Formats: sequence, structure tokens, C-alpha cells
Amino acid sequence: MPKLKSKSAAKKRFKMTATGKVKGNVANKRHCLSAKPQDMKRTARGTFVLFKADGEKVKRHYLPYGD
Repeated sequence: MPKLKSKSAAKKRFKMTATGKVKGNVANKRHCLSAKPQDMKRTARGTFVLFKADGEKVKRHYLPYGD
């Protein structure tokens, strides 16, 4: 069976943790920041771990080798 290609869009948006979970960026931090509460902007600074079902889909379809 040939090698599978990873989606380059997923490579830019997701990273794998050491335990195999999928990390992603938090939304709501790009524009209209003056209208958003400070708590929302503070929590949007870092990354978050996807839910298990969503992470499995990303790993299976978009990052088959865990790039």
C-alpha cells in the first residue's frame, strides 16, 4: 500500500502531544478584540486539546503519521 499524504492545512493547524492527543489553537483572537471581554482574550492566548472523538478524526484522516 502506498504512503499516505498528510493534509498540509492540518499540519499548520494541529500538533501532536507526547501522549498522542491533538492540540489546536483557540478561536476568537484575530479581530474586533476591543469588543471581547478580557477573560476571553486571555484564555484564547494558548492552545487546547481537542476532544477525543475529534482528535481521532484528525489523526486518522488528516495526520496519518502524526506530523
